[in-house]
Amino acid sequence: MFSDLQRVLNTYWQQFLYISPKLLIAFIVLVLAIFVANRLSGLIGGKLRAKAHDPLMADFLTRFSKWALILAGAVLAMEVVGLYAIVGGLVAGAGLSAFIVGFALKDIAENFLAGVVLAFNRPFRIHDTVQIKDLVGKVEDLSLRVTLIKTFDGKHIFLPNAMVLREPLINFTRDGYIRQDFLVTIEYGAEGSSQEASDLLLNYVRSNKDVDEKEPHTPYVILEKATPTTADLRAYFWTFSEDYRRGTLELKSALMRGVKGGLTREGYTVANVVQ
Repeated sequence: MFSDLQRVLNTYWQQFLYISPKLLIAFIVLVLAIFVANRLSGLIGGKLRAKAHDPLMADFLTRFSKWALILAGAVLAMEVVGLYAIVGGLVAGAGLSAFIVGFALKDIAENFLAGVVLAFNRPFRIHDTVQIKDLVGKVEDLSLRVTLIKTFDGKHIFLPNAMVLREPLINFTRDGYIRQDFLVTIEYGAEGSSQEASDLLLNYVRSNKDVDEKEPHTPYVILEKATPTTADLRAYFWTFSEDYRRGTLELKSALMRGVKGGLTREGYTVANVVQ
């Protein structure tokens, strides 16, 4: 019994000694592949970031190229060891493997493919403000599996790429400008005062340096509703949307406060100012 065990162990040892040089070479090939993948993907990423207007796609392609090179190195290492049958089986059974992997790792494969579509379709860029369902925030990163969004209250939300691709996505900053509006309700006694109030309101909105006045983004005011004693005036204005929080929240808030004070100084009674 012990002699049989010794003979088996000796056989395994001889086989290990026979294959150890190939294992060493395969290990060196794999290490070199990882080194080359890191260096080459870094060079590719640097050139893409220098020429591309959108760093989001450059980062995605950099990661994709890195893992593709590492995978190629792993296949080459298997060839060196002599695992021809396994490599050939992987190539020959690509269709079956894809079905099995796609079924077993459906979510991962779906998110990866969605990430590829998002990288090339580019519905958003880094630091764009987007809304997906009820989530609003800035895009921080697009990886092979998830899209990272940072909300205005500082939360980092990792959304699966498949969800981002499937759900309706609102991009508030892609155009560079965004239109906002608010409603002012005034009380007046003299006939025609609503037009004077409209002019005062429009002039005040135009006086703000963050409000765009060039065509086709000129601000305007409309009379939305009128009664014998009140008028509802809605002001529309455009602002640069790169900083969505400032352009949408802070600027609108400042205009609403200023309009109420300005109309009050001109003798109007401001009943309400709402979004």
